[in-house]
Amino acid sequence: MILKRFYEDRLAQASFLLGCPTSGEAIVIDSNRDIEPYISAARSEGLRITTVTETHIHADFVSGSRELASRTGAVLAVSGEGGPDWQYSFAGQPGVKLLRDGDMIRAGSVCLTVKHTPGHTPEHLAFLLTDQATAPEPVGAFSGDFIFAGDVGRPDLLERAAGISGTMEAGARQLFRSLNSVRELPDRLLLWPGHGAGSACGKKLGGMPVTTLGYERIANWAFQVEDESQFVRQILEDQPEPPRYFAAMKRINKIGAGTPASAPARLSTEALAAALRDHAVQVVDLRPAANFAEGFIPGSISIPLNKSFLNWAGALLLPEPEIYLLGEERQVREATAALTLIGLDHVSGWLEPEVIEFRRNRRGDLARMEQIDAARVLERQKKGQLVLDVRAATEFREGHIPGAVHIPLGCLPEEAAALSRDSGIVVHCQGGARSPIALSILRRLGFHNVANFPGGFADYQRQGLPVETGAATDLAGPVSGR
Repeated sequence: MILKRFYEDRLAQASFLLGCPTSGEAIVIDSNRDIEPYISAARSEGLRITTVTETHIHADFVSGSRELASRTGAVLAVSGEGGPDWQYSFAGQPGVKLLRDGDMIRAGSVCLTVKHTPGHTPEHLAFLLTDQATAPEPVGAFSGDFIFAGDVGRPDLLERAAGISGTMEAGARQLFRSLNSVRELPDRLLLWPGHGAGSACGKKLGGMPVTTLGYERIANWAFQVEDESQFVRQILEDQPEPPRYFAAMKRINKIGAGTPASAPARLSTEALAAALRDHAVQVVDLRPAANFAEGFIPGSISIPLNKSFLNWAGALLLPEPEIYLLGEERQVREATAALTLIGLDHVSGWLEPEVIEFRRNRRGDLARMEQIDAARVLERQKKGQLVLDVRAATEFREGHIPGAVHIPLGCLPEEAAALSRDSGIVVHCQGGARSPIALSILRRLGFHNVANFPGGFADYQRQGLPVETGAATDLAGPVSGR
């Protein structure tokens, strides 16, 4: 048996190719939108992809399963479980096979047995893997977003991200029962999860690419909870804020993604100025935060091109207005390709970093980011300025600057309207990576008296300054549910 794992670091997402060297057939599980690696890997192993399948309708990336099946002539095998509201829109089309609990997918001696594991989503499937050329018993399972290393798939996304009310608790109860349904499976079973550390599809994901069911039974918190009501409480508390784009992903993957837009065009500074005047575009500055702080185009959004780029792009960028990118051509190509992975296909233009110097020297209309230290944070707070903490809810509850207002970075575009424009704002995060992004969002929304505390809460703690713990508080009082 041939088994290849593909890992997309920017999404913390795993997909797989399984092949039988005797028959030359192969199966792909959970393809993302960049389908070329699967085609290339199959070709290099002398395999032809005969079946493309996936564990569920994904919320965190655009599926490439439909396009991959079309390109290769493979059967597209997708879940038929979960009831009528959770079916793929293209389920009845030629070449599509609906999978149900107990069904099998074969590629020569490689066999996948379908197990319906609802909870993360109602239609979710796991695949038990048997290499029949070696042994008649399963060697492992592709668990998708059911069981991770150290965690299980979150059941709240349909409600919190896609707005489908009443699904959160029901999903949690389904997940508890799905976990109980694997108790008869042997401890030796290998598990290949669909995500690793950094994914927003869970809250405590480990980084191990493969684990075992036996190890998860002793190490994974979800297997330690025997009471269903307690499990529901624990699985729903402290889940991270789902990125904005998750809501669109369910719809896109249910109906099938279209073709990405063509490569963006290089723009002139005049075209950029006109677009910014009309508020018609989202200008994303890909440079490191330190460069952005030294001078940036008013109205632009700082999202540095690093490992967290897709996380914050998906959380903060809107699906409709066109996107312009500012960066080197190589960076623009990389960022554009990355954005298509989460369905942000409307990158229509880009500008080189030289536009910054041009505007600095010719027009003098660049903005700068004011940077202050912990002592000045407290001074400004005493003078009535607001301290805005943009970390996650769990971080805030564990410790924060006394009197700080809490808005998680991903919620800032919607919730910034509650902030006062009359007094200044000092924004901070844990170590300085998120606060510059937050400052750029605030400046874009018209908050001009904003400073950044780059040392963040980590630096504040190191200095032994006073710390509060507990639930978040904003200008209107306690905030629950974050």
